[in-house]
Parts: sequence; C-alpha cells; structure tokens
Amino acid sequence: MTEQPPPSVAPDLDRLYDPPAEHIQKAVMHELAAFHAAYLARATFFCLATGRDTGLDASPRGGPPGFVRMLDSKTIAFADWPGNNRIESMRNLVEDDRLGMLFLFPGLEVFLRINGRGRVTDDPALRASLAEGGKIPKTAILVTVNEVLFHCGKAVNRARLWAPESRIEHRALPTPGQMLAAMTRQDEAAAEAIDKRYAHAVRYDLYG
Repeated sequence: MTEQPPPSVAPDLDRLYDPPAEHIQKAVMHELAAFHAAYLARATFFCLATGRDTGLDASPRGGPPGFVRMLDSKTIAFADWPGNNRIESMRNLVEDDRLGMLFLFPGLEVFLRINGRGRVTDDPALRASLAEGGKIPKTAILVTVNEVLFHCGKAVNRARLWAPESRIEHRALPTPGQMLAAMTRQDEAAAEAIDKRYAHAVRYDLYG
C-alpha cells in the first residue's frame, strides 16, 4: 500500500507577516467619503466577486466614467449589461448577498476596494437613471457598503500593467475564434468567421 503523505499544516501567517501599519488599519472605512466619491466618478472598470455554495465568480464590469452611481454614503448602484448571459454574479447574489468590488484606474498606481452586500433589482426608476446610450438595463445591482479602502499599486508595477511594452500583440495567443473552433471541432474558416463576429460584438453590441 502506498504511504499517504501527512496532512498539510497551514503556515503560521501571523509569524510570517508583519501586521498592517496603523495608518493602513485606520484607512478602512465603513462608508464612502468625498474622496471615494471622486474616484467613483472617474471609475470605468471594476471586477465583481461573488459566491455561493456551488462556486465562486469574478466578473469584469465596465462603462463610462460614473457608471457606478453613488446614491448616498452607504449605497452605490450599477447596471447589469449583456455579457455571455451566464449571469453567475446575479445568481450568486440571490443566494448569498456578499460581494467584493476591485476598481482599476488606468494610469494610476492605486486600487479602490469595496466590500458589502448586494441586491439585484428591476426597479424602473433606478434602471432608467442608469441608462447608457439610450438603453435601459434589464436589472441593476444595489450595494450596501460595509468596507471601503484603497489598496497600494505594487501589483500594477510588478505587472507593468500600464507600460506600452506590456501590450500583447493580437495574434500572439490563440484567438477566441480559434479556441472555440478547436473546442467544437471546426476548421480555420469557421475560426475566422467567429473572430469577425466577436470583434464586432465586443466593440459595438455593448447594450443589446
């Protein structure tokens, strides 16, 4: 019989890592201040983290500056626009309303993080207030803020995220069409057709 390895023991994190500095601990707030509002007014992209018993999801969200609306110091809202129609985030929130939001600001070396509770709503007035390009979303997500903090931008610099030389050439990796064609056993002509449709959809079919 093969000898089984001993069960792994979690490392002592308190021994390995220093506690956060006092100013970092004090930087965690439980409601939005004026400087948070200024960043939200310029935000164009964030990742939304949600989960439930069946799994976890991290979903990218984007829009014009101000697409995440601050309603008051404890509440923000944003529209749900069409993606791949898996709607994992909303299904998760129906069962478990906890969420996390991580905002990136192109060119800046800082992140904004919001942790809170989210609720999916089809309230007509709220949806109308979040319209973009004459389109009204089917639903919106209301977030009650529990924690808000800024995170340092070391990860940005480790990734050289905003450096021009970090841009990946379009054909350096398999394209969406090539990957889907491979998964569905289609040929190169099918891959090129898929890529053509994809390129149009991600640029122009933003709200429908």
